[in-house]
Amino acid sequence: MPDNQPDPFVSGFVSIVGRPNSGKSTLLNALTGMKLAIVAPKPQTTRTTAQGVVNLPNAQIVFLDTPGIHKPDTLLNRRMQEAVRAALNERDLLLLVADATLPFSHEDEEAVRMIAGAKTPTLLALNKIDRLKDKSVLLEQIDRYRSLHEFSAYIPISALTGEGLDILRQEILLRLPPGPAFFPPDYVTDQPERFLAAELIREKILHHSRQEVPHAVAVAIDQWEESDHLISIHATIYVERDGQKAILIGKGGSMMKKIGTEARLEMEHLLGRKVFLQLFVKVRPHWRQDARFLDALDWHSMAGREAE
Repeated sequence: MPDNQPDPFVSGFVSIVGRPNSGKSTLLNALTGMKLAIVAPKPQTTRTTAQGVVNLPNAQIVFLDTPGIHKPDTLLNRRMQEAVRAALNERDLLLLVADATLPFSHEDEEAVRMIAGAKTPTLLALNKIDRLKDKSVLLEQIDRYRSLHEFSAYIPISALTGEGLDILRQEILLRLPPGPAFFPPDYVTDQPERFLAAELIREKILHHSRQEVPHAVAVAIDQWEESDHLISIHATIYVERDGQKAILIGKGGSMMKKIGTEARLEMEHLLGRKVFLQLFVKVRPHWRQDARFLDALDWHSMAGREAE
């Protein structure tokens, strides 16, 4: 007699971890079908964890994007690495994302050792295969990673083009335990709109600034007022030196205008309403080493006024 029983509903938490610039945030956005994490060609773009929920007919997957695994040199970076370690614990599955276009390094080895210590089943996603001319290097990469840790599966993917993502989803679903949904069907992320808006501003800064400026920038939302047709947002961009402030403002305010316009347009798309955006730039020396400032800034609520 044929088994007509439906597949059991599965659900679970999956942490996305990896080196800086491996494509973790691009992968989160691709898997959820929404822009939940900013993306920029700069290391350490992601500074905090970002949750993204995927609802399927017989499953709910809760992804957690994390900062890149790196050696911390400031208090901010140490807190970022603490967020990574926290994301390794009490998860159903880990997803280690590696840049397949780069040779295996000591930093990659350290990342593998970190996830191996978590004793959690882990998938290896070899990302950016759309940039590989010779796909045979993937076998070498897999052998190198396997020599250090026995991963549950090895999946070549391109988070940018979507290649391999269907296979990745299936491998994840095979390893999630039966259980109810953790969140309602319309729940997408734990990130408040204020935080997403601040991150969009920081993303535009990362794309348009250079040298030491990107790492020295923090964005806080000081004022958020809503009406039926308009959201008025006042935000402060913090930097560490006067020279960085001058770069961000640009000649005659040109750089700030470009950053503000691009951020505003993307906010309008995200929020579904017209946005009035006003930006200010303030110098706060050594803010990345200032525990009180980092606490007051509050990455999720973006309570920027308390940081002044």
